[in-house]
Amino acid sequence: MIIFSDVSKSFGNQDTAIKHFSLQINDGDLIVITGPSGTGKTTLMNLLIKEYEPSEGEIELDGEKLSQLKKTHIPQLRRKIGVVFQDYKLIKEMNVWENIALPAYIQGKTDREVEERVTDLLNLIGLTDKALLFPNQLSGGEAQRVSIARALACGPKIIFADEPTGNLDAEASIAITRLLRKINQLGTTLLFATHDNLVLEELAKEKIVRLERKIEELEENNQKQAEQLEKMQDLECKEEMLEQEEHAQEKHDEAEEHEEKLKKSRKSISKKSKEEDKNQDQKNDSNKKKKTKSK
Repeated sequence: MIIFSDVSKSFGNQDTAIKHFSLQINDGDLIVITGPSGTGKTTLMNLLIKEYEPSEGEIELDGEKLSQLKKTHIPQLRRKIGVVFQDYKLIKEMNVWENIALPAYIQGKTDREVEERVTDLLNLIGLTDKALLFPNQLSGGEAQRVSIARALACGPKIIFADEPTGNLDAEASIAITRLLRKINQLGTTLLFATHDNLVLEELAKEKIVRLERKIEELEENNQKQAEQLEKMQDLECKEEMLEQEEHAQEKHDEAEEHEEKLKKSRKSISKKSKEEDKNQDQKNDSNKKKKTKSK
């Protein structure tokens, strides 16, 4: 049994990821956890495997308070909980068989035990013919099946599937959902975190827990967004004014440059006119002298 008692989790000055969350999960339950991005679905998983500590409240697993669990016992806790990730997290240098076998070897299982376990799991996920393929040779749906088999390798009591269909097409999403439901029907407690509408329709008859942001958080976020919008508008206004000032300055500079050119042009014309007048005067004087001599 898993019990979340008034659990909250916050991260520094950021919004509270989980706030006053309470839930009791019995052995063998299938619980669908849904809600918009940022409402704490992944945070619940990390709290359950003691990757995070609650800011408030308590979590119990099989009657043991996780807050009192010694660090040396955390690996034992995590063997009880298999995690299925959205992005599979398969080791690309290992083939399908090796990826599934790895947790069992880490747990200290013998070669025979590992062989039997991996064979059973390959049959369960329907990929016995692809045991020697590597992750990059698999489709998204196949890779997620391998991820599920790896999560089951150590025989956990609980599976936490964190958005397992997030990277899959509709057909593969339904197939993965039905595989996880089958695993639950075989006795494994399943926590299925998703906001995939297709999955929610498929699991509509199961117990669904909806995570929502608190009203005050929404109001605070709306206020922050309004302030950011106002700042952006002020910035855009300032940028526009600056552009107008720069444009006006450019026009002013162009006008001054044009006026300067006109002044230079006028000086040049005036100088040329004076030179022409001087040349004309000299020419007239020369003509007078010639006439005088001829007399």
